[in-house]
Amino acid sequence: MLKVFLLRNRRPLLRSLPLPASRHIHASCTVCSTSAAFDSTVAGGSHHASTAPPPRLSLDQRDVSTSHGVARSNWMITQLCRDGKLAEARRLFDAMSSPDVVSWTSMISGYVRCGMIREAGLLFDNPAAKKNVVTWTAMLSGYVRSKRISEAEELFHKMPEKNVVSWNTMVAGYADNRLIDEACDLFGRMPMRNVVSWNTILTALSQTGRVDDALRLFDRMPEKDVISWTAMLTGLAQNGRIDEARSLFDEMPKRNIVSWNAMISGYAQNLRLDEALQLFEMMPERDLPSWNTMITGFIQNGELRRARDLFDRMQGRNVITWTTLITGYAQEGQGEEALKVFFQMQRDGINPNQATFVSVLAAVSDLAGLGEGKQIHQRINKTIFQYSPFVESALISMYSKCGEIGTARLIFDGTEQRDLVSWNAIVAAYAFHGCGREAIQLFEEMRKSGFKPDGATYVAVLSACSHSGLVGKGLNLFTALLRDESIEVKEDHYACLVDLCGRAGRLDEAARFIDGLEVGSSSACVWGALLAGCNVHGNVKIGKLAARKLLRVEPGNAGTYLLMSNIYASAGKWKDAARVRLRMKDKGLKKQPGCSWIEVGNRVHVFTVRDKSHSEAVVIYDLLQDLHHKMKLFGYIPDIDCAPE
Repeated sequence: MLKVFLLRNRRPLLRSLPLPASRHIHASCTVCSTSAAFDSTVAGGSHHASTAPPPRLSLDQRDVSTSHGVARSNWMITQLCRDGKLAEARRLFDAMSSPDVVSWTSMISGYVRCGMIREAGLLFDNPAAKKNVVTWTAMLSGYVRSKRISEAEELFHKMPEKNVVSWNTMVAGYADNRLIDEACDLFGRMPMRNVVSWNTILTALSQTGRVDDALRLFDRMPEKDVISWTAMLTGLAQNGRIDEARSLFDEMPKRNIVSWNAMISGYAQNLRLDEALQLFEMMPERDLPSWNTMITGFIQNGELRRARDLFDRMQGRNVITWTTLITGYAQEGQGEEALKVFFQMQRDGINPNQATFVSVLAAVSDLAGLGEGKQIHQRINKTIFQYSPFVESALISMYSKCGEIGTARLIFDGTEQRDLVSWNAIVAAYAFHGCGREAIQLFEEMRKSGFKPDGATYVAVLSACSHSGLVGKGLNLFTALLRDESIEVKEDHYACLVDLCGRAGRLDEAARFIDGLEVGSSSACVWGALLAGCNVHGNVKIGKLAARKLLRVEPGNAGTYLLMSNIYASAGKWKDAARVRLRMKDKGLKKQPGCSWIEVGNRVHVFTVRDKSHSEAVVIYDLLQDLHHKMKLFGYIPDIDCAPE
């Protein structure tokens, strides 16, 4: 939200010499009486008059550095801060014999801009500090940007004078923290407003689903700019009212690229891709966000091929473009393509960002490509993202899925700032490797460290209990989950519990549990877990129920037919097994052949069932026969009664 008013107030809060003067910059204001304040229709309540004395409003006063030397130092401090050289700027500031208000404001603003709020606060609270409304507003902005809303509120009430930017900053602070009622109340008490004030509250209402309130406010605006129109159509589109958004778009007296992008994004979010593309082709001019918006829309709607076609048409691409495509391939299970795009991105000289690394590591995880994962890890170690909790968690997941649980644990142990994402990653890693007791131990350590488990944590630890046969512990954990009202219990949690009971042979208990929860036939993961348990233990009765429910959701899933056929076969009901397979054949369904791969000497060798295409197939099958012979000598008897044909 703060970005909205900063975009409008493009001019800096402070201009330092050697320009002719440094002054307060005030946008033109629309004066509105307190009695005409934001009415209860929008604010959600009556207006509360402030008992404090009326605030002083800063008008067109000037702050001028009278000394040429001071003005020159101020200019250098400002430039150093903009370049991120805060230490040099502070040395220059400390060396000044008589810093003026411009000097103090420049230094405080520099700290705020770089997120160094503590340093900004210490300087601001210095008894010798010279401050004006711009200085106070800069400090206020720092608290707002850091989401320290209580401190921002306290500072705002202490301000000896306020200008419209001060009020807008505080309103934006409330809005950014989803304190919409507080934002509306403050907006209603503003003695002066400009179009930024209206846009800020308009956007806040739209983003929180209060679209009708936003529309009423939009109709009352004394002045609208292109940001006002764009904010309103974005709110309509994001809340599913895409046709109203288009009507507003067509009424706009003036559009910019952001308006076009917002409308295209709205169509894409509402699954109307053809209209989005039609509008995209109509654009008088396009920028990178235009292309990225359209590509993102295609990917979010599963149209990866069309996204790639658009990607190939682009003349210039940025890191967002590349990352979006990599993410699309990774989410669709096309890990090899994701890797190809990533390496092409590097050849084109585009530096990856945090999201890029997270997405490409997910692709590597699916491929179990340890070699590629290590290469990417080396690349990460040369960037600031090596300290990102999200990247560290992605690395933990990648190494664990590549079989390197020891390396995954080393990364976790070396994490300086652990967060919930990191803990979830390592618990899931041990669960993936069937190390249930270790996963539970980490789960308990996480709670002792002050981290509260979320839904993903419980999925990981319940899965660990399931794979390790820790039924009692798993049931206790699930009971704790049900008691925690702050976590929404989802199908994944139910599926873990059913899988836990199914693996332990407690199928009747699992079936009763599902009936008790009234899980609908649409819960494919729950019924799939139950069917898998029936396959392991040969339970025909419950298996038929689970298969029937599952086929209602996924009638084209060949795996369901095969599992049911195997259940019949394990029970000796060969005719029923044959009937299920015949039904599967009549529907034209075929099971995807099993596939495995191994990396040897930087080369990936891929094999499918009965595959003889490998250049060393003869040697491989000779080795397999030798292994099979040795297994027989040790007394191993394979269970082939229910093996798929």
